[in-house]
Amino acid sequence: MGLRRDSDSRSLLRRLRDTLATPGGGQDRLDKITHLIADSMGTQVCSIYLFRDRETLELCATEGLNPESVHQTRMRLGEGLVGRVARAGAPVNTGNAPAEPGFRYMPETGEEIYSSFLGVPIQRVGEKLGVLVVQSREAREFSDDEVYGLEVVAMVLAEMTELGAFTGEGNGIGATHRFPVLFRGATGQEGAAEGHVWLHEPRVVVTNPVGDDPETETRRLEEAVVQLQAQIDEMLETAATADKEQRQVLETYKMFAHSRGWLRRMQEDIGLGLSAEAAVEKEQSTARARLEQSPDPYLRERLNDLDDLSNRLLRLLTGQGKDTGAELPPDPVLVARNIGPAELLEYGRALKGVVLEEGSVGSHAAIVARALSIPLVIHASRITAEALNGDPILVDGDQGIVHLRPEDTVAAAFRDKIAMQAEAQKRYADLRELPAEDRSGRVIRLMMNAGLMADLPSLTGSGADGVGLFRTELQFLIRSRVPRRAELAALYKRVMDAAGEKRVQFRTLDIGSDKVLPYMKPQDEPNPAMGWRAIRVGLDKPGVLRMQLQALVRAAEGRPLSVMFPFIATPEEFYTARESLLHEVEREASMGRPVPADLKIGAMLETPSLAFAPDSFFETCDFISIGGNDLKQFFFAADRENERVRRRYDTLDTSFLTFIEKIVARCAAHDTQLSFCGEDAGRPVEALTFAALGLKTLSMRPASIGPVKHLIRRANLAELREVILAERSAGAQSVRPAVMHYLAGL
Repeated sequence: MGLRRDSDSRSLLRRLRDTLATPGGGQDRLDKITHLIADSMGTQVCSIYLFRDRETLELCATEGLNPESVHQTRMRLGEGLVGRVARAGAPVNTGNAPAEPGFRYMPETGEEIYSSFLGVPIQRVGEKLGVLVVQSREAREFSDDEVYGLEVVAMVLAEMTELGAFTGEGNGIGATHRFPVLFRGATGQEGAAEGHVWLHEPRVVVTNPVGDDPETETRRLEEAVVQLQAQIDEMLETAATADKEQRQVLETYKMFAHSRGWLRRMQEDIGLGLSAEAAVEKEQSTARARLEQSPDPYLRERLNDLDDLSNRLLRLLTGQGKDTGAELPPDPVLVARNIGPAELLEYGRALKGVVLEEGSVGSHAAIVARALSIPLVIHASRITAEALNGDPILVDGDQGIVHLRPEDTVAAAFRDKIAMQAEAQKRYADLRELPAEDRSGRVIRLMMNAGLMADLPSLTGSGADGVGLFRTELQFLIRSRVPRRAELAALYKRVMDAAGEKRVQFRTLDIGSDKVLPYMKPQDEPNPAMGWRAIRVGLDKPGVLRMQLQALVRAAEGRPLSVMFPFIATPEEFYTARESLLHEVEREASMGRPVPADLKIGAMLETPSLAFAPDSFFETCDFISIGGNDLKQFFFAADRENERVRRRYDTLDTSFLTFIEKIVARCAAHDTQLSFCGEDAGRPVEALTFAALGLKTLSMRPASIGPVKHLIRRANLAELREVILAERSAGAQSVRPAVMHYLAGL
């Protein structure tokens, strides 16, 4: 007997629904369900295995196997045929189970007398919840109709598991989304935060997996699909002038939405007894499991398109969307698959932390998170499927770790860490008005990095001597069109007004690589970090560069102005950009407008080539800022977006420090001001080492200024320099052990 016949399948699903609605505990429901399924399938055995944790399946109910094995039989993911179903997310159907590869005999169950085995995954949108198994003495393979019918039943069980229908005392299985879960991701922005989850895209909850009337459910589905198709067509019309990549994504959406096969499969599921919503989720789960196994990276990337499209359709069917009525908690930690800079800025400083499944250390979101000093963890795989709005969450941006629903002992230890950091910040606040002066009397200028008006209050509170880097591209990234010159001039004026007497070094537009403007056609480059970016874009699009330079000159209103050009690889690039700025100054003067009283024009040294430029370059350049993040990745040929290699090489490697020292010497020989800007400038040990090698200015995020100043004031830079030179002469690969030994003696 099979479950493919529509009337049989609908009858079973209704009986399941009625069973789930009856009073009783979760174990009682599970026992009744296995009996119902075995009876309907005409099999001697039906068993339900659910995950106790991410790696362990437990037999939670059975009809036909030894009842004493319930909650005693467990297996690891991938172990036995049941574990194989769970790992692959696909059915296993065999008429001779003991002969199957990976078969595991479990004597306590008494299953040795059953030859036939059919196991299907209990899964929901890529989230593996368990395995549903039927077995019979007769040695036969189950038909395609039977496999399909059992998958439909498993879909209903997945929804019921999700809703906590099988929880209760005595069965040993807790509700889903209730266990503590640890996510190991990567650091996007340092810092620690405790709060409650706020999902950027809330989960759609299907509360009615079984449909009573197939015709009504089919009509609901078809009407929602028509609405979805209309939405996508409207998006395509709106995006008529959008870049090629955006249109390709929308064309993919349109292809999915108009797929007759996609609609037909959902209609078939409804015919078997599922509601429209459950049919959408079943197709989404099945396609997701199939695509996740594909070796083709293009097909795996289509998962996001499929998920987004299915979620849009579910929101149309359920009326659930971003506006769910939930209130933003007082301590929100944003959890999302990914997020754009404009959306993140809308949340602003209200957020305690951000956790993303995707993202990169140089992504738009990471840039904004640094500007807002919000701890950020990226690459936290599957957290959007596990987290629910309001769940307690701990974000350790220093280690790239997230604790979701943490145990009390973990939360207590984490709070101790936050308290210690807060206490340290109080100590640093006492140093706010004091210079970063070492024990020998040498003073290091500590500047802050910024990119938003919201950063500027930190200029006074952090004790920074000025703004060593103002990232102008953020104002371009958060807009859907190119900003007007007047808008930019007004913004730059507000920045200079807020800084007062302190100097601000504006970096011109640094786009390309990982920072692509929404309205700029992305370049299909195999290595974008070394491609068409930063000053290369500015020189190839002189109109954009000229507009920005005009805005900067006008914003100064006769005050001192410092402008630096990013990613300069050859002197000619700097000379061309410099002439463009001087031309705009002359033009403003010829029109009777005020020009900067003191104009400083600099370059960012991010490519090793510029360190070997002729003396004339260093004589012409008013100041140089070492862009440590890029320079380090090019020096070691280690992509800083690649988690496998970005931490492989030590900043205090003697070869890298020797290179930095040569740059220091070249700038000193020509009296060219030099600073170091980047993540390493804000790490106290690295910052102290740079200062010992002769760097007089360091630029970092505001929160790092206190710790760096504190360490500099305890040290003697001349003594540390001798330690470094001695270690290098001894042939050490890294001076870090020697520097740490020196600090231990302070």
